[in-house]
Amino acid sequence: MLLTFICRFQKLAIFLAMTRKILIITGDAGESYEALYAIHRLREAGFTPVVAAPSKRFLHMVIHDFEPGWDTYKESPGYKVESDITFNQVEVKDYDAILILGGRAPEYLRHDQILIELVRAFNEEGKWIFCICHGIQILIAAGLASGKKLTCYEHIRFEVESIGGIFCQQEAVRDGNLVTAQTWQSHPEFYREVIACLNKG
Repeated sequence: MLLTFICRFQKLAIFLAMTRKILIITGDAGESYEALYAIHRLREAGFTPVVAAPSKRFLHMVIHDFEPGWDTYKESPGYKVESDITFNQVEVKDYDAILILGGRAPEYLRHDQILIELVRAFNEEGKWIFCICHGIQILIAAGLASGKKLTCYEHIRFEVESIGGIFCQQEAVRDGNLVTAQTWQSHPEFYREVIACLNKG
């Protein structure tokens, strides 16, 4: 009898988790590995990832990797990822958190006013905001980085500090409802924080 109750409780917990949606932000030239890792890791944990981009289609993703002889990262074509919805279709109330990915996409996405207002709305609602690598450029554009302890790809440190953010040389940093990470190499530390935050509710 007790075993039956436990099994039913576990099934209910899994069902409830899967009804919790996490909004993933990316676009063309978004980091392929960060996108696929996010989608798979969130599904594994029982959440429903929803990919949002400027348009609904297969996105041209990239791979940023580090190689000897290069002073910065090298870019190569990556796996394609399909966006589920567009930014203007997002209802903030439907999501527990927003996850902003890196790559080159944030360079132009930070100028999308609909996206900027979405990020601000998540913050105003006190919802989790997760941000990795170049994704910090969107957080900065939304005016949410000043006075916050943050991390990101090391060569965006200047942007963080120039608007009053506090750059931390750590793989992942949590400050209030914000969790930031340096690069896809930070996935283990980043998603440890992400899943812990989501499990808090």
